[in-house]
Amino acid sequence: MERRTFLTTTTAAAASAQRIAGANDRVVVGLIGCGGRGRYVSRLMREAPNVEFAATADAYLPNAEAAKQWAGPTARAFQDFRKLLDLKELDAVLVATPDHWHCIPTILACQAGKDVYVEKPLAHNVREGRAMIEAARRHNRIVQAGTQQRSAIHFPEVARIIQSGQLGQVRFVRVWNYSNMFPDGIGREPDSAPPDGLDWDLYCGPAPKVPFNRKRFGGSFRWFWDYAGGTISDFGTHRFDTVHQIMGADKPVTVSASGGRYALQDAGEMPDMLQVTYEYPGFVMSYEACNISAHGLGGRTPGMKYYNARGEMDRPNGMAFYGTSGAIFADRIGYEIYPDRDRIVRKMENTTDATGLHAKHFIECVRSRKLSAADVEIGHRATLIAHLGNIAYKTGKKLHWDAVKEEFKDAPDANRLLRREARKPWDLV
Repeated sequence: MERRTFLTTTTAAAASAQRIAGANDRVVVGLIGCGGRGRYVSRLMREAPNVEFAATADAYLPNAEAAKQWAGPTARAFQDFRKLLDLKELDAVLVATPDHWHCIPTILACQAGKDVYVEKPLAHNVREGRAMIEAARRHNRIVQAGTQQRSAIHFPEVARIIQSGQLGQVRFVRVWNYSNMFPDGIGREPDSAPPDGLDWDLYCGPAPKVPFNRKRFGGSFRWFWDYAGGTISDFGTHRFDTVHQIMGADKPVTVSASGGRYALQDAGEMPDMLQVTYEYPGFVMSYEACNISAHGLGGRTPGMKYYNARGEMDRPNGMAFYGTSGAIFADRIGYEIYPDRDRIVRKMENTTDATGLHAKHFIECVRSRKLSAADVEIGHRATLIAHLGNIAYKTGKKLHWDAVKEEFKDAPDANRLLRREARKPWDLV
Protein backbone atom coordinates (compact mmCIF):
# COMPACT_ATOMS: atom_id res chain seq x y z
CA MET A 1 0.00 0.00 0.00
CA GLU A 2 1.28 3.49 -0.80
CA ARG A 3 2.13 5.74 2.14
CA ARG A 4 -0.40 8.37 1.09
CA THR A 5 -3.20 5.81 1.05
CA PHE A 6 -2.15 4.48 4.46
CA LEU A 7 -2.19 7.95 6.01
CA THR A 8 -5.59 8.73 4.52
CA THR A 9 -7.19 5.51 5.73
CA THR A 10 -5.59 5.72 9.17
CA THR A 11 -6.98 9.23 9.58
CA ALA A 12 -10.39 8.03 8.42
CA ALA A 13 -10.35 5.22 10.99
CA ALA A 14 -9.49 7.60 13.80
CA ALA A 15 -12.21 10.02 12.71
CA SER A 16 -14.76 7.22 12.70
CA ALA A 17 -13.92 6.23 16.27
CA GLN A 18 -14.21 9.87 17.39
CA ARG A 19 -17.63 10.21 15.73
CA ILE A 20 -19.03 7.28 17.66
CA ALA A 21 -17.62 8.44 20.97
CA GLY A 22 -18.63 12.03 20.40
CA ALA A 23 -22.23 11.54 19.31
CA ASN A 24 -23.73 9.84 22.35
CA ASP A 25 -22.86 6.40 20.94
CA ARG A 26 -24.88 7.03 17.78
CA VAL A 27 -23.90 4.59 15.01
CA VAL A 28 -24.57 5.64 11.42
CA VAL A 29 -24.73 2.77 8.92
CA GLY A 30 -24.89 2.39 5.15
CA LEU A 31 -26.53 -0.56 3.39
CA ILE A 32 -24.73 -2.07 0.39
CA GLY A 33 -26.95 -4.62 -1.33
CA CYS A 34 -30.61 -3.77 -0.81
CA GLY A 35 -32.41 -6.99 -1.67
CA GLY A 36 -34.56 -8.96 0.74
CA ARG A 37 -31.75 -10.11 3.02
CA GLY A 38 -30.17 -6.68 3.23
CA ARG A 39 -33.44 -4.99 4.14
CA TYR A 40 -34.26 -7.72 6.68
CA VAL A 41 -30.95 -7.53 8.55
CA SER A 42 -30.86 -3.73 8.41
CA ARG A 43 -34.29 -3.53 10.03
CA LEU A 44 -33.10 -5.77 12.85
CA MET A 45 -29.89 -3.80 13.22
CA ARG A 46 -31.81 -0.56 13.49
CA GLU A 47 -33.66 -1.98 16.49
CA ALA A 48 -30.45 -1.51 18.49
CA PRO A 49 -30.46 1.78 20.42
CA ASN A 50 -29.37 4.91 18.55
CA VAL A 51 -28.68 3.31 15.16
CA GLU A 52 -29.42 5.20 11.95
CA PHE A 53 -29.22 4.08 8.31
CA ALA A 54 -28.15 7.09 6.30
CA ALA A 55 -27.41 5.66 2.85
CA THR A 56 -28.22 2.74 0.55
CA ALA A 57 -26.51 1.37 -2.55
CA ASP A 58 -27.38 -1.32 -5.08
CA ALA A 59 -26.42 -2.02 -8.69
CA TYR A 60 -30.17 -2.33 -9.23
CA LEU A 61 -31.14 1.23 -8.36
CA PRO A 62 -34.85 0.49 -7.62
CA ASN A 63 -33.66 -1.68 -4.71
CA ALA A 64 -31.56 1.17 -3.32
CA GLU A 65 -34.46 3.59 -3.71
CA ALA A 66 -36.86 1.22 -1.94
CA ALA A 67 -34.45 0.80 0.96
CA LYS A 68 -33.97 4.57 1.10
CA GLN A 69 -37.70 5.04 1.64
CA TRP A 70 -37.48 2.75 4.66
CA ALA A 71 -34.29 4.34 5.99
CA GLY A 72 -35.82 7.80 6.21
CA PRO A 73 -36.26 11.12 4.42
CA THR A 74 -32.64 12.23 4.87
CA ALA A 75 -31.11 8.99 3.59
CA ARG A 76 -29.35 8.95 0.22
CA ALA A 77 -29.52 6.25 -2.45
CA PHE A 78 -26.69 5.32 -4.83
CA GLN A 79 -26.15 2.81 -7.59
CA ASP A 80 -22.37 2.67 -7.11
CA PHE A 81 -21.41 1.62 -3.58
CA ARG A 82 -18.17 3.60 -3.79
CA LYS A 83 -20.16 6.84 -3.56
CA LEU A 84 -21.72 5.54 -0.36
CA LEU A 85 -18.27 4.80 1.06
CA ASP A 86 -17.25 8.41 0.37
CA LEU A 87 -19.77 9.64 2.97
CA LYS A 88 -17.79 10.80 5.99
CA GLU A 89 -20.71 10.46 8.38
CA LEU A 90 -20.94 6.68 8.05
CA ASP A 91 -19.42 4.63 10.87
CA ALA A 92 -20.22 1.22 9.43
CA VAL A 93 -21.70 -0.61 6.46
CA LEU A 94 -23.83 -3.72 6.06
CA VAL A 95 -22.78 -5.68 2.96
CA ALA A 96 -25.61 -7.94 1.73
CA THR A 97 -24.74 -8.25 -1.94
CA PRO A 98 -24.38 -11.47 -3.94
CA ASP A 99 -21.34 -13.44 -2.77
CA HIS A 100 -18.95 -12.25 -5.49
CA TRP A 101 -19.40 -8.69 -4.22
CA HIS A 102 -18.60 -9.35 -0.54
CA CYS A 103 -14.85 -8.90 -0.70
CA ILE A 104 -14.24 -5.62 -2.51
CA PRO A 105 -16.76 -3.43 -0.61
CA THR A 106 -15.46 -4.87 2.65
CA ILE A 107 -11.84 -4.03 1.83
CA LEU A 108 -12.69 -0.54 0.55
CA ALA A 109 -14.88 0.11 3.60
CA CYS A 110 -12.00 -0.83 5.89
CA GLN A 111 -9.74 1.52 3.97
CA ALA A 112 -12.35 4.26 4.43
CA GLY A 113 -12.36 3.75 8.21
CA LYS A 114 -15.72 2.00 8.40
CA ASP A 115 -16.65 -1.17 10.25
CA VAL A 116 -18.38 -3.94 8.30
CA TYR A 117 -21.10 -6.51 8.82
CA VAL A 118 -20.78 -8.78 5.79
CA GLU A 119 -23.23 -11.53 4.98
CA LYS A 120 -22.17 -15.14 4.61
CA PRO A 121 -20.49 -16.78 2.88
CA LEU A 122 -17.68 -14.39 3.70
CA ALA A 123 -16.10 -14.43 0.24
CA HIS A 124 -16.36 -15.93 -3.22
CA ASN A 125 -13.07 -17.81 -2.81
CA VAL A 126 -10.34 -18.56 -0.28
CA ARG A 127 -7.92 -15.83 -1.31
CA GLU A 128 -10.61 -13.16 -1.09
CA GLY A 129 -11.40 -14.24 2.47
CA ARG A 130 -7.77 -13.94 3.54
CA ALA A 131 -7.55 -10.49 1.91
CA MET A 132 -10.59 -9.36 3.92
CA ILE A 133 -8.93 -10.46 7.16
CA GLU A 134 -5.77 -8.57 6.26
CA ALA A 135 -7.75 -5.41 5.49
CA ALA A 136 -9.62 -5.60 8.81
CA ARG A 137 -6.39 -6.01 10.77
CA ARG A 138 -4.43 -3.40 8.81
CA HIS A 139 -7.07 -0.72 9.36
CA ASN A 140 -8.17 -1.81 12.85
CA ARG A 141 -11.76 -2.38 11.78
CA ILE A 142 -14.55 -4.49 13.23
CA VAL A 143 -15.55 -6.94 10.50
CA GLN A 144 -18.29 -9.40 11.46
CA ALA A 145 -19.51 -12.29 9.34
CA GLY A 146 -23.26 -12.80 9.05
CA THR A 147 -23.09 -16.29 10.55
CA GLN A 148 -25.85 -15.60 13.04
CA GLN A 149 -25.77 -19.04 14.62
CA ARG A 150 -22.81 -17.70 16.62
CA SER A 151 -25.34 -15.59 18.51
CA ALA A 152 -27.77 -18.46 19.17
CA ILE A 153 -28.27 -19.29 22.84
CA HIS A 154 -28.32 -23.10 22.60
CA PHE A 155 -25.15 -23.94 20.69
CA PRO A 156 -22.82 -22.96 23.58
CA GLU A 157 -24.72 -25.49 25.67
CA VAL A 158 -24.19 -28.19 23.02
CA ALA A 159 -20.50 -27.27 22.94
CA ARG A 160 -20.26 -27.59 26.72
CA ILE A 161 -21.90 -31.04 26.69
CA ILE A 162 -19.60 -32.38 23.99
CA GLN A 163 -16.36 -30.78 25.14
CA SER A 164 -16.97 -31.92 28.75
CA GLY A 165 -17.11 -35.54 27.58
CA GLN A 166 -20.73 -36.18 28.55
CA LEU A 167 -21.38 -37.68 25.13
CA GLY A 168 -18.22 -39.78 25.28
CA GLN A 169 -15.82 -39.61 22.36
CA VAL A 170 -17.32 -37.82 19.37
CA ARG A 171 -15.60 -39.11 16.26
CA PHE A 172 -18.26 -38.52 13.61
CA VAL A 173 -20.26 -35.39 12.76
CA ARG A 174 -22.94 -35.27 10.10
CA VAL A 175 -24.24 -32.04 8.51
CA TRP A 176 -27.05 -31.83 5.97
CA ASN A 177 -29.09 -29.42 3.87
CA TYR A 178 -32.01 -30.90 1.93
CA SER A 179 -34.60 -29.31 -0.34
CA ASN A 180 -36.73 -30.56 -3.21
CA MET A 181 -36.35 -28.48 -6.37
CA PHE A 182 -37.18 -31.36 -8.74
CA PRO A 183 -37.59 -31.21 -11.68
CA ASP A 184 -37.43 -27.57 -12.81
CA GLY A 185 -35.06 -26.07 -10.23
CA ILE A 186 -34.62 -22.37 -10.92
CA GLY A 187 -36.05 -22.79 -14.42
CA ARG A 188 -34.67 -21.40 -17.66
CA GLU A 189 -35.00 -18.11 -19.52
CA PRO A 190 -33.29 -16.80 -22.64
CA ASP A 191 -30.77 -13.99 -22.45
CA SER A 192 -32.38 -10.56 -22.66
CA ALA A 193 -31.81 -6.88 -22.07
CA PRO A 194 -31.26 -5.90 -18.41
CA PRO A 195 -34.24 -4.35 -16.64
CA ASP A 196 -34.41 -0.58 -16.31
CA GLY A 197 -32.32 0.63 -13.41
CA LEU A 198 -29.80 -2.23 -13.43
CA ASP A 199 -26.13 -1.53 -14.13
CA TRP A 200 -25.33 -5.02 -15.42
CA ASP A 201 -21.63 -4.29 -15.87
CA LEU A 202 -21.42 -3.21 -12.23
CA TYR A 203 -23.45 -6.22 -11.11
CA CYS A 204 -20.99 -8.57 -12.83
CA GLY A 205 -18.11 -6.68 -11.23
CA PRO A 206 -15.12 -9.00 -10.71
CA ALA A 207 -16.98 -11.87 -12.41
CA PRO A 208 -16.83 -12.38 -16.18
CA LYS A 209 -19.02 -10.07 -18.24
CA VAL A 210 -21.72 -12.22 -19.82
CA PRO A 211 -25.07 -11.38 -21.47
CA PHE A 212 -27.82 -10.57 -19.00
CA ASN A 213 -29.97 -13.49 -17.97
CA ARG A 214 -32.62 -13.12 -15.32
CA LYS A 215 -31.59 -16.40 -13.69
CA ARG A 216 -28.20 -14.86 -12.92
CA PHE A 217 -29.92 -12.00 -11.13
CA GLY A 218 -31.87 -11.99 -7.88
CA GLY A 219 -31.97 -14.97 -5.53
CA SER A 220 -31.07 -17.51 -8.22
CA PHE A 221 -27.53 -16.09 -8.58
CA ARG A 222 -26.46 -18.77 -6.07
CA TRP A 223 -26.61 -21.45 -8.76
CA PHE A 224 -23.80 -19.99 -10.90
CA TRP A 225 -20.09 -20.43 -10.19
CA ASP A 226 -19.38 -16.87 -11.34
CA TYR A 227 -21.18 -15.49 -8.30
CA ALA A 228 -21.47 -18.17 -5.60
CA GLY A 229 -20.87 -21.76 -4.48
CA GLY A 230 -24.31 -23.36 -4.29
CA THR A 231 -26.01 -24.93 -1.30
CA ILE A 232 -22.77 -25.85 0.46
CA SER A 233 -21.59 -22.23 0.64
CA ASP A 234 -25.02 -20.65 1.07
CA PHE A 235 -26.33 -22.88 3.87
CA GLY A 236 -23.45 -25.18 4.74
CA THR A 237 -21.28 -22.27 5.89
CA HIS A 238 -23.60 -21.62 8.85
CA ARG A 239 -23.39 -25.21 9.99
CA PHE A 240 -19.65 -25.55 9.46
CA ASP A 241 -19.18 -22.53 11.71
CA THR A 242 -21.33 -24.19 14.38
CA VAL A 243 -19.42 -27.48 14.09
CA HIS A 244 -16.21 -25.52 14.64
CA GLN A 245 -17.74 -23.82 17.68
CA ILE A 246 -19.01 -27.09 19.17
CA MET A 247 -16.04 -29.33 18.40
CA GLY A 248 -13.37 -26.72 19.17
CA ALA A 249 -11.61 -27.47 15.87
CA ASP A 250 -11.62 -25.52 12.62
CA LYS A 251 -8.75 -26.94 10.53
CA PRO A 252 -9.49 -30.00 8.38
CA VAL A 253 -6.58 -32.02 7.05
CA THR A 254 -8.21 -33.79 4.09
CA VAL A 255 -11.29 -33.33 1.90
CA SER A 256 -12.93 -35.48 -0.77
CA ALA A 257 -16.27 -35.16 -2.55
CA SER A 258 -18.73 -36.97 -4.78
CA GLY A 259 -21.80 -35.71 -6.57
CA GLY A 260 -23.24 -34.41 -9.78
CA ARG A 261 -26.09 -32.68 -11.52
CA TYR A 262 -28.32 -35.69 -11.83
CA ALA A 263 -31.95 -34.61 -11.94
CA LEU A 264 -32.55 -30.86 -12.16
CA GLN A 265 -33.29 -29.56 -15.63
CA ASP A 266 -32.64 -25.85 -15.30
CA ALA A 267 -30.09 -23.13 -16.00
CA GLY A 268 -28.09 -23.73 -12.83
CA GLU A 269 -24.55 -25.06 -12.74
CA MET A 270 -24.18 -26.51 -9.23
CA PRO A 271 -24.50 -30.20 -8.36
CA ASP A 272 -27.98 -31.16 -7.21
CA MET A 273 -26.44 -33.87 -5.01
CA LEU A 274 -23.14 -33.31 -3.23
CA GLN A 275 -21.50 -35.33 -0.47
CA VAL A 276 -18.23 -34.14 1.05
CA THR A 277 -16.05 -35.92 3.61
CA TYR A 278 -13.68 -33.88 5.77
CA GLU A 279 -11.09 -35.33 8.10
CA TYR A 280 -10.26 -33.17 11.12
CA PRO A 281 -7.75 -34.16 13.79
CA GLY A 282 -9.71 -36.71 15.83
CA PHE A 283 -13.00 -36.82 13.91
CA VAL A 284 -14.66 -37.06 10.51
CA MET A 285 -17.36 -34.70 9.23
CA SER A 286 -19.73 -35.67 6.43
CA TYR A 287 -21.69 -32.97 4.59
CA GLU A 288 -24.71 -33.59 2.35
CA ALA A 289 -26.36 -31.08 0.04
CA CYS A 290 -29.40 -32.54 -1.69
CA ASN A 291 -31.71 -30.45 -3.88
CA ILE A 292 -33.90 -33.27 -5.15
CA SER A 293 -35.45 -34.49 -1.88
CA ALA A 294 -36.51 -32.55 1.21
CA HIS A 295 -36.65 -35.33 3.77
CA GLY A 296 -33.22 -35.00 5.35
CA LEU A 297 -32.59 -37.40 8.20
CA GLY A 298 -33.07 -37.94 11.91
CA GLY A 299 -35.94 -38.62 14.26
CA ARG A 300 -38.72 -36.33 15.37
CA THR A 301 -39.84 -35.71 18.95
CA PRO A 302 -43.47 -34.84 19.80
CA GLY A 303 -43.79 -31.17 20.69
CA MET A 304 -40.50 -30.09 19.13
CA LYS A 305 -40.25 -27.66 16.25
CA TYR A 306 -37.62 -28.03 13.56
CA TYR A 307 -36.00 -25.46 11.33
CA ASN A 308 -37.71 -25.29 7.91
CA ALA A 309 -39.50 -28.63 8.45
CA ARG A 310 -42.62 -29.00 6.28
CA GLY A 311 -43.78 -32.59 6.63
CA GLU A 312 -44.49 -34.66 9.70
CA MET A 313 -41.22 -36.57 9.55
CA ASP A 314 -38.79 -34.56 7.41
CA ARG A 315 -35.82 -32.83 8.99
CA PRO A 316 -34.24 -30.90 6.11
CA ASN A 317 -31.40 -29.09 7.92
CA GLY A 318 -29.23 -30.01 10.83
CA MET A 319 -26.11 -31.35 12.52
CA ALA A 320 -25.64 -34.66 14.30
CA PHE A 321 -22.79 -35.36 16.71
CA TYR A 322 -22.26 -39.08 17.32
CA GLY A 323 -20.51 -40.00 20.56
CA THR A 324 -19.70 -43.28 22.26
CA SER A 325 -22.40 -42.56 24.87
CA GLY A 326 -25.08 -41.08 22.61
CA ALA A 327 -25.80 -38.53 19.93
CA ILE A 328 -26.93 -34.90 19.77
CA PHE A 329 -29.09 -33.74 16.88
CA ALA A 330 -29.21 -29.96 16.57
CA ASP A 331 -30.52 -27.29 14.24
CA ARG A 332 -30.87 -23.52 14.25
CA ILE A 333 -33.65 -23.48 16.84
CA GLY A 334 -33.00 -26.37 19.20
CA TYR A 335 -31.31 -29.69 20.02
CA GLU A 336 -32.03 -33.17 21.40
CA ILE A 337 -29.90 -35.79 23.11
CA TYR A 338 -30.32 -39.44 22.16
CA PRO A 339 -28.60 -41.73 24.70
CA ASP A 340 -27.00 -44.79 23.20
CA ARG A 341 -29.43 -47.34 24.66
CA ASP A 342 -32.40 -45.31 25.78
CA ARG A 343 -34.98 -42.79 24.70
CA ILE A 344 -34.50 -39.04 24.65
CA VAL A 345 -33.61 -37.75 28.08
CA ARG A 346 -33.19 -34.09 27.30
CA LYS A 347 -34.28 -31.55 24.76
CA MET A 348 -33.56 -27.88 24.43
CA GLU A 349 -36.65 -25.71 24.44
CA ASN A 350 -37.08 -24.16 21.03
CA THR A 351 -35.44 -20.81 20.43
CA THR A 352 -35.70 -18.56 17.39
CA ASP A 353 -33.37 -17.56 14.58
CA ALA A 354 -30.60 -15.42 16.06
CA THR A 355 -30.22 -12.86 13.25
CA GLY A 356 -31.60 -10.03 15.41
CA LEU A 357 -29.20 -10.83 18.25
CA HIS A 358 -26.34 -11.07 15.77
CA ALA A 359 -27.10 -7.67 14.23
CA LYS A 360 -27.22 -6.05 17.66
CA HIS A 361 -23.97 -7.80 18.62
CA PHE A 362 -22.28 -6.06 15.69
CA ILE A 363 -23.43 -2.65 16.92
CA GLU A 364 -22.13 -3.46 20.40
CA CYS A 365 -18.73 -4.32 18.91
CA VAL A 366 -18.67 -1.11 16.87
CA ARG A 367 -19.10 0.81 20.11
CA SER A 368 -16.81 -1.26 22.33
CA ARG A 369 -14.12 -2.01 19.68
CA LYS A 370 -14.04 -5.62 20.88
CA LEU A 371 -13.67 -8.41 18.34
CA SER A 372 -16.97 -9.94 17.31
CA ALA A 373 -17.91 -13.50 18.27
CA ALA A 374 -18.18 -13.95 14.48
CA ASP A 375 -14.98 -12.09 13.67
CA VAL A 376 -13.87 -12.08 10.04
CA GLU A 377 -11.24 -14.77 10.75
CA ILE A 378 -13.91 -17.06 12.20
CA GLY A 379 -16.18 -16.39 9.24
CA HIS A 380 -13.32 -17.11 6.87
CA ARG A 381 -12.58 -20.49 8.45
CA ALA A 382 -16.22 -21.53 8.12
CA THR A 383 -16.58 -20.29 4.53
CA LEU A 384 -13.30 -21.93 3.60
CA ILE A 385 -14.79 -25.35 4.40
CA ALA A 386 -17.43 -24.84 1.70
CA HIS A 387 -14.80 -23.74 -0.80
CA LEU A 388 -12.69 -26.83 -0.07
CA GLY A 389 -15.71 -29.05 -0.67
CA ASN A 390 -16.42 -27.44 -4.03
CA ILE A 391 -12.76 -27.70 -5.07
CA ALA A 392 -12.68 -31.40 -4.15
CA TYR A 393 -15.85 -31.90 -6.21
CA LYS A 394 -14.40 -30.08 -9.22
CA THR A 395 -11.07 -31.92 -9.14
CA GLY A 396 -12.45 -35.33 -8.20
CA LYS A 397 -9.50 -35.88 -5.86
CA LYS A 398 -8.90 -36.50 -2.19
CA LEU A 399 -7.01 -33.36 -1.22
CA HIS A 400 -4.64 -32.74 1.68
CA TRP A 401 -4.99 -29.28 3.22
CA ASP A 402 -2.24 -27.20 4.84
CA ALA A 403 -4.21 -24.89 7.15
CA VAL A 404 -1.17 -22.74 7.96
CA LYS A 405 -0.23 -21.98 4.36
CA GLU A 406 -3.89 -22.17 3.23
CA GLU A 407 -3.06 -24.31 0.25
CA PHE A 408 -3.31 -27.93 -0.83
CA LYS A 409 -0.29 -30.19 -0.66
CA ASP A 410 1.03 -31.37 -4.03
CA ALA A 411 -2.14 -30.36 -5.90
CA PRO A 412 -1.43 -27.42 -8.24
CA ASP A 413 -4.71 -27.90 -10.11
CA ALA A 414 -6.65 -27.56 -6.84
CA ASN A 415 -4.56 -24.60 -5.67
CA ARG A 416 -5.47 -22.70 -8.83
CA LEU A 417 -9.10 -22.84 -7.66
CA LEU A 418 -8.31 -21.04 -4.39
CA ARG A 419 -8.69 -17.75 -6.27
CA ARG A 420 -9.84 -16.42 -9.60
CA GLU A 421 -8.64 -13.86 -12.10
CA ALA A 422 -10.98 -10.96 -11.39
CA ARG A 423 -12.17 -8.73 -14.20
CA LYS A 424 -10.60 -5.28 -14.33
CA PRO A 425 -10.92 -2.78 -12.73
CA TRP A 426 -12.08 -5.03 -9.88
CA ASP A 427 -8.88 -7.09 -9.66
CA LEU A 428 -7.97 -5.90 -6.15
CA VAL A 429 -7.34 -9.45 -4.93
